[in-house]
Amino acid sequence: MIAERLAAAVMIGAVRLLTGAQARWRGCGPSDVQRVYYANHSSHADFVLIWSVLPGKLRRKTRPVAAGDYWSHGALRRFLIERVFHGVLISRGKIEREHNPITAMCAALADGSSLILFPEGTRGSGEEVQPFKPGVFHLALARGDVELVPVWIDNSYRVMPKGVALPIPLLCSVAFGKPQRLEAGEGKPEFLDRLRRALMETGSA
Repeated sequence: MIAERLAAAVMIGAVRLLTGAQARWRGCGPSDVQRVYYANHSSHADFVLIWSVLPGKLRRKTRPVAAGDYWSHGALRRFLIERVFHGVLISRGKIEREHNPITAMCAALADGSSLILFPEGTRGSGEEVQPFKPGVFHLALARGDVELVPVWIDNSYRVMPKGVALPIPLLCSVAFGKPQRLEAGEGKPEFLDRLRRALMETGSA
């Protein structure tokens, strides 16, 4: 437990030193309400940025949804994702009944956790938001009681872009928008488009 707490403190300190990241609560405030924080994705540092700017009480109950093929590779990554971040590891390959990511996310929510999720499904260039994968729709369908909060991460793609092993010190910001929920009778395409627009509006506010 001491090792995990020390590693968490080091990660938070490093992220704040490198990026100066601060939370900007634009559409909501920090709350103990159970949430899914969904964000744009352009860097492996993205969920660490969100996690690090949350108040301590919220951080301790918030788990990132992360790619198992990346975070299970190597002892250090496994230690960080399993014991420090308590991540929900999912497969990015073919979805099968026994490895359904929605089942894993719903189990984490049932335990009382909040989640950090990247609906684009993969890292982008940082210049635009890619179309959302359907997973967030199925999660909202299964757990309509949980708030979906758009989180716009600015500049992280320059801090740790694809192909770069070491982060570059640059200022970043993390903006939290207005909570969303699946509306009665709303179809998947409409819902995904609305969530994507809410995310982009959070970044432009």
